[in-house]
Amino acid sequence: MKFFDEAQISVFAGNGGNGAASFRREKYVPCGGPDGGDGGRGGSVIVLADRNLNTLIDYRYTRIYRAEHGENGRGADCFGKCGTDLTLRVPVGTIVSCIHSGEVLSDLASDGASFIVAQGGAGGLGNLRFKSSTNRAPRQCTPGEPGVSRDLKLELKVLADVGLLGLPNAGKSTFIRAVSGARPKVADYPFTTLQPNLGVVRTGESQGFVIADVPGLIRGASEGAGLGHRFLKHLQRTSLLLHLIDAVPVDADIDPVFEAEAIAQELQNYDQALYDKPRWIVLNKIDLIAPDERKQHISALSSRFGSTIPVFAISAITGEGCTLLCQKIMQFIKSTTEHA
Repeated sequence: MKFFDEAQISVFAGNGGNGAASFRREKYVPCGGPDGGDGGRGGSVIVLADRNLNTLIDYRYTRIYRAEHGENGRGADCFGKCGTDLTLRVPVGTIVSCIHSGEVLSDLASDGASFIVAQGGAGGLGNLRFKSSTNRAPRQCTPGEPGVSRDLKLELKVLADVGLLGLPNAGKSTFIRAVSGARPKVADYPFTTLQPNLGVVRTGESQGFVIADVPGLIRGASEGAGLGHRFLKHLQRTSLLLHLIDAVPVDADIDPVFEAEAIAQELQNYDQALYDKPRWIVLNKIDLIAPDERKQHISALSSRFGSTIPVFAISAITGEGCTLLCQKIMQFIKSTTEHA
């Protein structure tokens, strides 16, 4: 199934029913009085977060959604039936905003969270409501109010504790397969990952965190190179970014540190808040380095990142260093949660 993380829809709440102007007409009741009932309320449009969904594909092709109108009031004190609300189910993590104003209406970040995006119109009043001691035969009634209509943008941002960054073929998918039950596609060509993948990493019986793998980012992504910045929004909810770097590039002319700095600049071009998140460097594929040269090679690369950025060395294919890295991540997440 294709992964769709954006959709634009139009929603129309139901109109309220009109109130009725009616008088009781019954044999042997010469002064029956007014008996016009109120109109029913129009149905509202509600957006509901559902953890069983993971894509907005349902809203990719059906763009218009209408709630039911309220029924008109009738005589004999009959009130109109209220219109049925329309509930739109979306994945957890969906942000609902107004297209025209850009205002964010709701961030549905938890399962079961809901928000009324279009309120149904109130029903009109029947003449029964206007009777009084001085107005015993009112003939006025009011029409129902129109329901709210809106053009909405639905944008899904996945919920994860840790986000993976890196060039294509840096080993992000291999890493997430090594530490979690996720099984993203792995191949020896660039851009094998075409959509975000989530994996749950267990570090104990009751401890764990969610990690997100997004398609590789390359230099010039802010100008649309590669897959551009399209999937970076899925990292905005994370607490920590892991920047995977190929410790032994296939092309000897590629400087992994220079490329890492370029990717960091692409992050800043996209979103300063994302750039300011804690970011750890993970040197991957150390299994390709001769054992007697490994320590010196890793030390040389690590020193170029400075002392402020934590650097870890792993081999996603063999699992070397992955357990220690996951334990450090769990400690970081726990400390972040305690100080939140």
